[in-house]
Amino acid sequence: MTIARGPRMTWAAGLAALALWCGVACAAGPTLGTMAPEFRLQDQNGEWHTLEQYRGKWVALYFYPKDQTPGCTTQACDFRDNVFAFREAGAVILGISVDTVASHRAFAEKHGLPFKILADSSKKTAADYGVLAKLFGIMELAKRETFLIDPQGRIAKHYFDVKPEGHSAIVIADINALRATQKPG
Repeated sequence: MTIARGPRMTWAAGLAALALWCGVACAAGPTLGTMAPEFRLQDQNGEWHTLEQYRGKWVALYFYPKDQTPGCTTQACDFRDNVFAFREAGAVILGISVDTVASHRAFAEKHGLPFKILADSSKKTAADYGVLAKLFGIMELAKRETFLIDPQGRIAKHYFDVKPEGHSAIVIADINALRATQKPG
């Protein structure tokens, strides 16, 4: 695949080309119905979290490229603005990027994020979920993808090519639809 180069190549076009390329070249992540890969990561306050501790709840696990960037800020604030709908549905929101705990702390404080942002500085979790990508061959970032994990720890839905604005409403609607089809038990 040839990627356009030159002064007309914008950052957004570069990310779009990267996403297209990574659709073929990046490692595959978990598939629908399989158990979500476990992780142990620190949040913006330095507290440790594992996926196992959220068993029994729906988890909106969203990966994003970089703290304090326009799209990532839009996406985080979109989740922030719908946090009560997630809580009402018995769901938690967990954001993950390869940024540091300190970077996450500044990001969460600046934007009043009431949910956990997990630091995957080792990039292992992003790799396990198949969302780790190289930007222009020099910087590794998480692609903007979301995994909806059911209360048993299985992948219920995988969102590719996520648009930052309005994404959280789509996820909460899917949680509510999936909850409505579950048998009580």
